[in-house]
Amino acid sequence: MLTVGLTGGIGAGKSEVSRLLVECGAVLIDADRIAREVVAPGTPGLAAVVETFGEDVLVGDGSLDRPKLGSIVFADPEKLAALNAIVHPLVGARSRELEQSAAEDAVVVHDVPLLTENGLASLYDVVVVVDADPATQLDRLVRLRGMSEQDARARMAAQATREQRREIADVVIDNDVPLEELRHRVREVWAELARRAHAE
Repeated sequence: MLTVGLTGGIGAGKSEVSRLLVECGAVLIDADRIAREVVAPGTPGLAAVVETFGEDVLVGDGSLDRPKLGSIVFADPEKLAALNAIVHPLVGARSRELEQSAAEDAVVVHDVPLLTENGLASLYDVVVVVDADPATQLDRLVRLRGMSEQDARARMAAQATREQRREIADVVIDNDVPLEELRHRVREVWAELARRAHAE
C-alpha cells in the first residue's frame, strides 16, 4: 500500500485532482468529509462539541450550525484549539480505519487541506501538491465560489504560502492548465504512484 498526502491552496483545484485520481483507481480518504461525519447528529463527536460550546451551536434539527461555530472559533485561538482537540483525533481514527480496509496494493490518497500548515508531510509515503498561481486561485474563488475578493484574499493569506507547500512536495501538479492537460498530468503521476504501490 502506498499512502499519499494530497494538498494545495484554496482554489488550486485539489478536488478536481482527487476526482481524477479516483477515476484512475485511487482510494480517497477526504479529511474534510470525515470531519463533517464525526460531528453528525447522534455522534459522540457532536455531543463533545455541544458540551464544550453549548447548545447555541446547533440548528433546529439538532445538527451543527457550522457558520456559527466557525465565527466562534476563528475569532479565538483557544476555542479553535479546543475544537481541534475534539475533531482531529476522531478524524485520524476514522482515516486509519478506512486506510486499513483498503487492498494491500492500493494507492490511498488522503485529501488534507492543511497538510502543510499542520506539519503532516511525514505521515505519508508521498506528498502531492496541487499548485496554481495565486491570481488563478483568486479568480476561481471569486468567479466559481462567489466569494468577495476581500474574503478570498483573507482565506488565501490564512494558509501556507505557495513556497511552503512546494517545499514539502514530492510531486507537484501544475493546475494553471486546461482540464485535458491536467488529466494527462494526473495520469502520469498515477502511473508512478501505482508502480510504487506494487513495488512496496
